[in-house]
Amino acid sequence: MTSVSRRGFTAGAAALGVSTFFIGRARAAEFTYKFANNLPVTHPLNKRLNEAAAKIKEETGGKFELQIFPSSQLGSDTDTLGQIRSGAVDFFSLSGLILSTLVPAAAINGVGFAFKDYDSVWKTMDGKLGEYIRGEIAKTRSIFAFEKCWDNGFRQTTTSTKPITSPADLANLKIRVPPAPLWTSMFKAFGSAPATINFNEVYSALQSKVVDAQENPLAVIDTAKLYEVQSNCSLTNHMWDGFWILANKANWDMLPKDIQETVAKHINAAGVAERADVAELTKGLQQSLAEKGMKFNAIDPAPFRDKLKSAGFYAEWKGKFGDAAWSLLESSVGSLG
Repeated sequence: MTSVSRRGFTAGAAALGVSTFFIGRARAAEFTYKFANNLPVTHPLNKRLNEAAAKIKEETGGKFELQIFPSSQLGSDTDTLGQIRSGAVDFFSLSGLILSTLVPAAAINGVGFAFKDYDSVWKTMDGKLGEYIRGEIAKTRSIFAFEKCWDNGFRQTTTSTKPITSPADLANLKIRVPPAPLWTSMFKAFGSAPATINFNEVYSALQSKVVDAQENPLAVIDTAKLYEVQSNCSLTNHMWDGFWILANKANWDMLPKDIQETVAKHINAAGVAERADVAELTKGLQQSLAEKGMKFNAIDPAPFRDKLKSAGFYAEWKGKFGDAAWSLLESSVGSLG
């Protein structure tokens, strides 16, 4: 984060005997903040972030500049989570399931087969459960979350071996999962062999057969070109995943109130637009990916949900999240047993 005071800059220039007329015309923004994420520049998240950055700069009269760093340029998810806490990075978009290593409640949206569709997702995440999670994030005192959660999409399972058609097909499967306990727990409940790998290493891990499978939304499978190293895609919809937009609290608090309001307004509006983008993009992605060689199959979620129930997955995570959070989830999606 870079914060430059106009008064300090002008005084310093005058002390050096430099004309401030020409400096003023080319002056940098008073506040230049870094926004890190792990997605390719072509993903809707980065497209909407760049639009928001331009609107923020215009509305603040050039006082605030948001610099976007896509594709894990500033480090892996776990590295950048440390940077957002220390203030080395100002903003970061992160899955709640990875954030759960710091804020356990943030993983609750990833409970396996909890959401049947987007209506239930946004009812939950824009409602009382989302508010509860933001409150838990605020308790860290080092970061806070913007109001609107962005969409990463329903996650699908891809393999380079056999397609997944039933819970039995997941047994002993070497599958990449992000560095978060809920993912590992769910796939262990299916009898899989989950391996924790940061996203920036997924392609090479699949290419070198360190793992045979991975799970991600179609938009990520497409933009990260995972179809080049995976042949099958099972439409499991096993988990909905979104991005919390996080800010380092100390750096955020340094901003004047009017700039905070402008940044928040455009970031939240961009998040709502990104949701629509991902939904529209996903509609055509199955055909597009099929044309690139992927084979698709649908599954019946009921046997998968039954397997998780019999394995004690839901009971375990109800205990971990606590009755309050679990009740808020079930009030939106219904009983999970």
